[in-house]
Amino acid sequence: MVTDSKNITQQLHSEIEQTPERYRALLLRLVHSFREGIEEDAPWPNAADSFREGWRDMKAGRTGTIDTLWDDINPDES
Repeated sequence: MVTDSKNITQQLHSEIEQTPERYRALLLRLVHSFREGIEEDAPWPNAADSFREGWRDMKAGRTGTIDTLWDDINPDES
């Protein structure tokens, strides 16, 4: 997992280096706004909490079959 994170960081640095200098201020504002936006979101549940919630849904009958998974995903399209 550390390798993946390190690789992503290296890719980000590479992309920044490839961005023309005149656009870097805009890129910085985008990254800053993105970070602020995700910090405002409720924290994402960890795997154990997600499993427990799914297990409760399953026990309560709040599940559907796989063939209905995408039903009504685009209700406006025919």
